[in-house]
Amino acid sequence: MTSDDEWMRHALTLAHKAADLGEVPVGAVLVKEGQLISEGWNQPIMNHDPTAHAEIMAIRNAAQSIENYRLPGTTLYITIEPCSMCAGAIIHSRISRVVFGASEPRAGAAGSVINLLQNEQFNHQTELTSGVLADECSQILKDFFARRRAVKRDEKQMKQ
Repeated sequence: MTSDDEWMRHALTLAHKAADLGEVPVGAVLVKEGQLISEGWNQPIMNHDPTAHAEIMAIRNAAQSIENYRLPGTTLYITIEPCSMCAGAIIHSRISRVVFGASEPRAGAAGSVINLLQNEQFNHQTELTSGVLADECSQILKDFFARRRAVKRDEKQMKQ
């Protein structure tokens, strides 16, 4: 059986893939009974789709693969805490467990800003594990945005 750390490392490889494509580096892996069902990485920029977050891509791919929009008994590994849009998709698809790495203090919907995944007013609640490989998951984001700021700074200086 593969551990949470190992699945999160797989999600991190997908986050690096997103970064290589110029996307915010977020990766997601969907697992059932210890087997990979689907994976996704951020693609909103290249797809011109604000909903193409890593989690949504993994959920869409899994639903197509198993030909069912419900994904009970699955665990979704995400390098960053899901936003409210992704939390809604997680709830609607009936994912059983979410494991994430880095917290998202500005838009996190799994405890940082609000906890939609365990809200008892919804008809489905999700088991939640946070902080798995948090430092590595946070660092890839910090490095990505530092590089992006440096490029913008260099472009600005070249115009002067």
